[in-house]
Amino acid sequence: MKKLFERNLKFIGMGKKQEDFPEIDLSDRVAIFIDGSNLYHSLEENCNRFDVDFNSLTRKLCKGRKLYRVYYYNVTRDSDREQQAFSQQKRFFGALYNTPFLEVRLGNYKLRKDQAVEKGVDIMMATDLLQYAWADLYDVAIMVTGDGDFSYAVKTVKDLGKHVEVAAFEANLSLELLQIADSREFLTPEYFKELWSKEKSTTTDTKTRSHSSSRTSTTRYKKRTWNQPKR
Repeated sequence: MKKLFERNLKFIGMGKKQEDFPEIDLSDRVAIFIDGSNLYHSLEENCNRFDVDFNSLTRKLCKGRKLYRVYYYNVTRDSDREQQAFSQQKRFFGALYNTPFLEVRLGNYKLRKDQAVEKGVDIMMATDLLQYAWADLYDVAIMVTGDGDFSYAVKTVKDLGKHVEVAAFEANLSLELLQIADSREFLTPEYFKELWSKEKSTTTDTKTRSHSSSRTSTTRYKKRTWNQPKR
């Protein structure tokens, strides 16, 4: 799979040097769309932590361009089945709500036996991506996700004259999204070196408690197959 991924990088021109790509236009208006669940699991898998300072992340993604707004998408935990996880998530969302120019969009979940499956999150994100492009509210969309399900929405936005950048870890980036994006920001642990929350020890303790709680919880959230390229 890794060799296939590398061959496709060369095929679409990712072997080019950075200076071969068009220069960034600092007058561009940037809208950032963050797939919260996708980012969370990617960070957990690649960095073993997920306490990102979203204000710092936003500035790094913008690269000096004008920020229109940041949209963060996720689902709420079950307060009855997972009280501790719900409480931790509530505090996390509180930090998000205090991030300048960031809007939180929350979907729902549907229980299937003992699994909680996300409902409506991808639809919300794709709809906002298309709606705001049609309304000409941004020039560049930055999508923080590796989910190939967004590929057709990205193509439509490009047809409207907008540019689309994708930010994701290589291991979690679908081939469809890799090919359709105008440019790609490959995330790495090093990329986040200066982007973590200063409250590292508190977050680490919280994460440990969260893992311990998840083992005894009766609800399991189904992970989407966003990290598996479609064949």
